[in-house]
Amino acid sequence: MDTKPTVLIIEDEDAICNFISAVLTSNDYQVIKAKTGKEGLSMFTSHIPDIILLDLGLPDMDGVEILKKIRSWSKVPIIVVSARGHEREKVAALDLGADDYIVKPFGTPELLARIRTAIRHSAEAAGAGGHEADKFMVGNLEINYGKRIVIKDGERVHLTPIEYKIMVLLSKNAGKVLTHDFIIREIWGLYTDESHTLRVNMANIRRKIEINPGNPQYILTEMGVGYRMVEELGEA
Repeated sequence: MDTKPTVLIIEDEDAICNFISAVLTSNDYQVIKAKTGKEGLSMFTSHIPDIILLDLGLPDMDGVEILKKIRSWSKVPIIVVSARGHEREKVAALDLGADDYIVKPFGTPELLARIRTAIRHSAEAAGAGGHEADKFMVGNLEINYGKRIVIKDGERVHLTPIEYKIMVLLSKNAGKVLTHDFIIREIWGLYTDESHTLRVNMANIRRKIEINPGNPQYILTEMGVGYRMVEELGEA
């Protein structure tokens, strides 16, 4: 029985589609391809892939519409792969349920890392069964959820309750970009505008956990979009 993860590529540019397909095939993924949104939706329902790579600029419909349709009844990981690099479009796609957003052109290692992260998160969510890991560790940083403490280089980091909640939210979604609005809703609730407060809290967190807050290792900034906690040091 073939247990290779199946990737559905919805992309109308042959050169890009063939490049991605070759990279994935050589890294033990099964690949199915669609050139239009209609074909992509049909192949999704007939093949039930493990992950979707979705271009937004399709000939028959906007990729955002495909994202909405699939998200209305499926939690399959979806990574937007698009030439549209505007911040508002990244934010819109992520807020509509995309798991990640990669701007063309991109490197092979980045693509593979984002795919691994999305598939792993999906598998963990499916098999969680109400049991979550009791701690998160990356580099010399540890977040102990049971004890509600953060440890860096073996010493406890003193955080405010809000700073700790932000750290927990980011760490439980490590490897995934969380938009400013998503973080604000999760921490402060709906109908609030705490963007300045979020920036202040993030600056304080970085001052406490980063060697160089101006060049962070643990919490990366996606300019104009949000923040991402790394799963391993050295992530781009």
